[in-house]
Amino acid sequence: MTLNPMLSLASPGWLWLLVPVALLAVAYLVQQARRSRYSVRFATLPMLERLVPKQPSWRRHVPAVLLLLAFVGLSVAAARPQIDQEVPRERATVIVTVDVSLSMEATDVSPDRLTAAREAATSFISGLPDGFNVGVVAFAGTATVLAQATPDHDAAIAALDRLELGRGTAIGDGVLTSLAQVEAAGQAAGTTADGEPVPAHIVLLSDGTNTAGASVEQAAAAAVDADVPVSTIAYGTENGTVVVDGETVPVPVDQPSLDALAEATGGTGYAAETADELDQVYENIQTSIGYRTEQRDITPWWIAGSMLVAMLAAALSLAWFSRLP
Repeated sequence: MTLNPMLSLASPGWLWLLVPVALLAVAYLVQQARRSRYSVRFATLPMLERLVPKQPSWRRHVPAVLLLLAFVGLSVAAARPQIDQEVPRERATVIVTVDVSLSMEATDVSPDRLTAAREAATSFISGLPDGFNVGVVAFAGTATVLAQATPDHDAAIAALDRLELGRGTAIGDGVLTSLAQVEAAGQAAGTTADGEPVPAHIVLLSDGTNTAGASVEQAAAAAVDADVPVSTIAYGTENGTVVVDGETVPVPVDQPSLDALAEATGGTGYAAETADELDQVYENIQTSIGYRTEQRDITPWWIAGSMLVAMLAAALSLAWFSRLP
C-alpha cells in the first residue's frame, strides 16, 4: 500500500487499529457535548462564572487531541512504514556510445556537436563511482571500441580524445558492439554480493537516423535479451547543417527513433539542444545509474514520535490541570 511516492506500508492490515482510535475520538466529542448540556441544565450562567475559573477553553482539549494523535502514530507504526532510499551502487558496467558521423560536425551547438559531446561525456565518466566498469564505443559507418569496459576511468576519458568523424550512422552496430563489451566486462566482474549479475547500462548519444549496419530493431531485441537498458540522447537542433563535398546538408535530429530504442530496451530517451542541457542530461543519467532504490523501515521513528506526542500530552495536562489526561 503506497501512501505517497516515498512512503509505503509493509503490513497495511494493522491500519484497522485506527478504527478504535476513531471511535475514541467520537466518544470524546459526545462526552464533551453531554458535559456542556449538563452544566447548563443544573446551574445558572452567573453561578457557572463564579464556580468555574476563567481560562482558555481550548486548553481542555489539547491533551486529548495530542493523545489521539499518538494513538494514530502507533497504529501506523504497527503497519510498518517504509520509505524509498537511494543507495550508491558498488559496481556496474556503463558503456558510453558516441555517434561520430559527419553530422556531428554541425555548429548549431557551440562550438560543435562533437566537441560539446566529448566534454559532457568526460564530466559524466568522471562523476561515476570508482568501482564502475566504463567503456567507450564510437560509431559512424561501423562501430569501434575505443576503450574496453574496465574500472580505469582515466583510460575511458582519454579514449574520448580519439573520437574522429566518419561517414554513415550505424546506431544498431553501436548498440551491438556495446553489448559485447558489457558481456566481456560481466564475465570478468562476476556477480554482486547478492549473487546477481553486475548491472549494466548503455548511454548512447546520436543526432541522426540509422543508415548503416544492423537495424535499430535488431539492436533493441539484443539489448532486451541481454537485459541491458539503452538510454539515448538526441543531441542537436532541427536547424543543424554541415558542409559535405561543398554542399550544405541539413542534419536535423531524429529524436523519435532514438526514443523508440530507449523505450524498447527499458532505458530513458533524452533530448538536448545545448551544451548545458547535455550536461544536465548526463547528470540525470549518472544519478539513475549510480544509485539503486531500497526500502528502509522507519517503524522505530514512528514509535518514538508517537511516544513523544503522548508524553507532551501528559506534561501539558499536568501543567494546566494537575492531572494526567
